[in-house]
Amino acid sequence: MNNVRLLALDLDDTLLRSDLSVSDRTRNAIKKAEAAGVAVVLASGRVPAAMDHFAELLGMHRRAGYLICCNGTIVKDSLTGDIIYKINIKPEAALAAFNIADAEGFSVQTYEGDILYVSRENEYTSYDQKLTGLRQVVMENFQAMVAAGCHKLLIPGDPLLLGPLEKLLCAYLDDDLTLFTSKPYFLEILPAQTDKGTSLAKIAALLGVKREEVIAIGDSMNDEAMIRWAGTGVAMKNGDKRIKNIADMVTDKSNDEDGVARFIELFILEKTAVRNE
Repeated sequence: MNNVRLLALDLDDTLLRSDLSVSDRTRNAIKKAEAAGVAVVLASGRVPAAMDHFAELLGMHRRAGYLICCNGTIVKDSLTGDIIYKINIKPEAALAAFNIADAEGFSVQTYEGDILYVSRENEYTSYDQKLTGLRQVVMENFQAMVAAGCHKLLIPGDPLLLGPLEKLLCAYLDDDLTLFTSKPYFLEILPAQTDKGTSLAKIAALLGVKREEVIAIGDSMNDEAMIRWAGTGVAMKNGDKRIKNIADMVTDKSNDEDGVARFIELFILEKTAVRNE
């Protein structure tokens, strides 16, 4: 592993424990890594409003840093709060995806500020609300909102049914969209060629950091692109088996066992201490 200058961390089921907390051990490990010259980036499928709390918890609102939001469609400066990069799904592609999902009986979600808009309620639409703390609003004319522009769409549903829907959407819209599951019951829809990896590459370029100096840690398929792009891609012990097969390394502890903290201690802080001796 080369000299580490940039560390990208997924939030849910990676940095965060199952109760959505960040342990003191993890916060201390991140603080020490930053003191050793490592820039830390938070990378999540969450919208900016649902990431700000965790950025503040880590003190990122007091220093220069970046948040990769909406799985890469938005990049935010943690110090100034400025949006430095954003991209929308092409309206025609977003509408086509919505129409297909709606015809198949699925609910569709999109986001604006701290509001989660849903086309219709089902047993899965409350999951994202509970996870993010966003306010949920059922939108009667959902099509018009999608046509006006959106960073991402999310389809919450039965994991056994989302697989066939993903194949159907890919068959019609594969060139216009990026699709993957973030959790088994969330199918994410992004602009074409957009993901956490593309945004991480933009941040690395801004900081003058080489690819081989980047570590990315995640647990799910929405982390695939950044784990593949980083010089060292790391999957969580509790992660999706597909991500573990892709990653260069797998943590020996889960998110509830401070797996991120232990990785930082072993592979960043100890190596930094040896280089400084």
